[in-house]
Amino acid sequence: MAGQAAKSVAKAIGEYQYPWREKLVKYKTELSKGVWGYWHLGAWKSSGISARHRARLRKEVLLAGQDWPYDPERKEMRTKRKGHKVDRIAAEKRENTARLMEKMPEMLLQYKKRRWEKKMKEEDKGKP
Repeated sequence: MAGQAAKSVAKAIGEYQYPWREKLVKYKTELSKGVWGYWHLGAWKSSGISARHRARLRKEVLLAGQDWPYDPERKEMRTKRKGHKVDRIAAEKRENTARLMEKMPEMLLQYKKRRWEKKMKEEDKGKP
């Protein structure tokens, strides 16, 4: 007798399906007002359905393959970098220094040439 009762309870639990269609119809207006609540005449009104029940209803609707239009729109991702600005600038400076060091032999040759030309100009001025 007890075994049959346990089997019938297990069967009832196994066959139980959350009545999401009825719940969706019942709370449709409340869900469309917002996720956490809404402002009404300058006062905050919390949602008529709890977050736990809303989440369960959403899960059941999505598992059934239906669309859930009551989620709030998603914000854009942050473009601001995390971390300290000093570290980022230091890395950029090191990259710039490496690039400049590659050009260094050419820059030294130009400098020596300018200095030599200046010296030659001064010598030409000094001679009458």
